[in-house]
Amino acid sequence: MTEESVPVHPRRTGLRRSLLILCIIVALIVMLFIGMIIGYVVLGKGNFSDVFHFSTWRHVYDLIFAP
Repeated sequence: MTEESVPVHPRRTGLRRSLLILCIIVALIVMLFIGMIIGYVVLGKGNFSDVFHFSTWRHVYDLIFAP
């Protein structure tokens, strides 16, 4: 048998592609949280528990984009 005669299953290819995209999205979200923790706790000398408070990031946003 040659490679041309082997049937390609488009459903299996689509599933692989979907799983790959999902894994990439999950990895990006995990890296975002790791970056926030490193930036705020290690570099900024803040408390670890403050990283996950919305008010912390609102304050950072206000500092950066204040008129």
